[in-house]
Amino acid sequence: MTQQEDIERAVDAMRRGGVIVYPTDTVWGIGCDARCSEAVRRVFEIKRRADSKALITLVDSELMLARHTACCQLPAIAAESGRPVTVVYPKGIGVAPELLAEDGSIGVRLTRESISAGLCGALGAPLVSTSANISGEPTPTCFDRIDAEILSAVDYVMASRRDDCTATQPSMVVKLMADGNIIILRP
Repeated sequence: MTQQEDIERAVDAMRRGGVIVYPTDTVWGIGCDARCSEAVRRVFEIKRRADSKALITLVDSELMLARHTACCQLPAIAAESGRPVTVVYPKGIGVAPELLAEDGSIGVRLTRESISAGLCGALGAPLVSTSANISGEPTPTCFDRIDAEILSAVDYVMASRRDDCTATQPSMVVKLMADGNIIILRP
């Protein structure tokens, strides 16, 4: 199967309200259409994660970023960093309410990695992105480290990059304040 066919199958599952396991720009993740409340709730259930802990979303362009945040600016630190940067924006728009923190903020990462960007582009929407592990367990950096319970709970598991165990690190996390200042939450 080609990467494009794999993306199309994953997007088809998400369009039906499904949850997928896929490789991201950092680690293997669990994802769904960020606009679908039912699917977002399933992600929380699969991970056994408290719904008070917000999930992040991936977007494939600054245009998609602008459509789903109250701010269309990508902070310089995100553009200049040599690694993925998740930005907590003051307000999320047009996504499932379960993705928003109590204050309405949303964590978003502009992904440039081919599979996650391809998923966002083909779906035409932000993609939920959280590590493919039970909450509190180690984060799977390789496909073969994903718990069988996770794999059996989702609707589609991508075939792409299953053999890739390239060392990665989690994204930097920064918060964009209403006044434009940046606070680093995770270096």
